[in-house]
Amino acid sequence: MKPTIIVPVRVLEGEGIEQGVVELLANARVVLVGYHVLPEQTAPGQAREQFEERAQNRLTDIAEQFEGVGATVEKRMVFTQDSDQSIDRVAEEVDADATMVLNPATEMKDVLVAVRGDVILDRIVDVVGGLLHRTDISVTLLHVATPDSDIDGTALLDETSAVLQEAGVSDDRVESRIETSGTPLDRIAEIANNYDAIVLGESNPSVTTFLFGETSQKVAERFMLPVVRIRQPRDIEDADAEIAEAAEEATDDGEDEIDGEESE
Repeated sequence: MKPTIIVPVRVLEGEGIEQGVVELLANARVVLVGYHVLPEQTAPGQAREQFEERAQNRLTDIAEQFEGVGATVEKRMVFTQDSDQSIDRVAEEVDADATMVLNPATEMKDVLVAVRGDVILDRIVDVVGGLLHRTDISVTLLHVATPDSDIDGTALLDETSAVLQEAGVSDDRVESRIETSGTPLDRIAEIANNYDAIVLGESNPSVTTFLFGETSQKVAERFMLPVVRIRQPRDIEDADAEIAEAAEEATDDGEDEIDGEESE
């Protein structure tokens, strides 16, 4: 099954998708979320009338990039005053496995996967295997051990590598690496500079923070490469409550979604 990946794009600001990201998501169900952040005084309806046609044309151009390599593509467009909250709401609606944080990537040869104990490890492996099993992209599994941890890093990475191979990622494309110095996020960020993309697991399934407690903008600033953020599965009742709360806040804040096209 194709993993479902949310790809948020600041569509009216000229943000594009580089070829490396397109190659990485060739085996995915891509949900393109074009968004435009509105000033407080701007009504969503007014923005829609003014910008909808240009936004839709741009989204269509980007969708064709992914369709050209075999991805399944759906499109959404939102005018919002809180982009993180709107993207998270769409992710819940489509039951997304992960969300992309876009950064430059002209090619895709090596992907770094941060493995932190058993935190959503099954979903991380499912997504990585689903994305890479029919590619030539290599994978490095990274575990940063901390002094207070009792995790056997070697066993953890060996098990993860074995599952990836069962998913179709050949063993000659999988390497493992254990680090024992530095704080995990700082060390991961330093090592990631040598790769084309990084896969990280969500640590906090809240509406506004998702990665080590950081927002999407902070994550984009810390990493210079595309980030695939694997979403933490949520309790259904909690998720329903959060969606309802987000929808109510979106209405109060002036959010307007204008499209939900799908293509294969």
